[in-house]
Amino acid sequence: MTDSVEYVPPKVWTWVKPNGGTFASINRPIAGATHDQELPIGRHPLQLYSLATPNGVKVTIMLEELLALGHSGAEYDAWLIKIGDGNQFGSGFVDVNPNSKIPALMDRSSDKPIRVFESGSILLYLAEKFDAFLPKDIATRTETLNWLFWQMGSAPYLGGGFGHFYAYAPTKIEYAIDRFAMEVKRELDVLDRRLADNQFLAGDEYTIADIAVFPWYGGLVKGWVYNAAEFLSTHEYKHVQRWADQIAARPAVKRGRMVNKVNGELSEQLHERHEASDFDTKTQDKLNPAS
Repeated sequence: MTDSVEYVPPKVWTWVKPNGGTFASINRPIAGATHDQELPIGRHPLQLYSLATPNGVKVTIMLEELLALGHSGAEYDAWLIKIGDGNQFGSGFVDVNPNSKIPALMDRSSDKPIRVFESGSILLYLAEKFDAFLPKDIATRTETLNWLFWQMGSAPYLGGGFGHFYAYAPTKIEYAIDRFAMEVKRELDVLDRRLADNQFLAGDEYTIADIAVFPWYGGLVKGWVYNAAEFLSTHEYKHVQRWADQIAARPAVKRGRMVNKVNGELSEQLHERHEASDFDTKTQDKLNPAS
């Protein structure tokens, strides 16, 4: 599909070959495992299998925030899932998440382990398990869930829509980029208007709504997501910028953004996380000082 040649869809679509783009080698129209591969299991009850994409970072921020509050039961092992290598299609991962997407969590704190997949579901599960970052007041709780589900419904426009066509597609298609850029800017305006009169998304309290929205939209306005801040003129969204700066400064957020990270500064990459001390001893600059 290009801007210069009109594409006429066939009566029946068939998958013939990968259609190009950054993730062409792992995209396919069917689900299920492609190979046998068991998942590692560490010593903590919570086992996270993930990568530091915005969806993955939501969960590591949440876990680090819980630990910062003193919830020792939130100690976790974070295992790196290299989606470019197809790790998410291993049989063990598919058993945890049949949708083959990160993040995926196994809670082994009870006799029957509980699997949790979809980042929003994981945040809600952890908030309820530890009674944190989800207000008890029905009005504020509902507002928190409003914004959590807003993020889950809106992010596909940012990720699968704008991000794909702006950053990953093999061909730059003006119509597609314009369409999704318009929608992302509308979403940023939604956030900016909300944050003009509220410190956080649910009001005065930092909640799982902020933890969910920050890695996508906070990352976008700070230039971490798709390197598109200039293209989208994100400096215009002053209230989102203020909110993003406030959250980014939190120590738990800084730690959470490092876990399962495989790009950027080596000192900010902690490929696996098993103990709190790993942040001081096992970042890539410590493990590979000659790199």
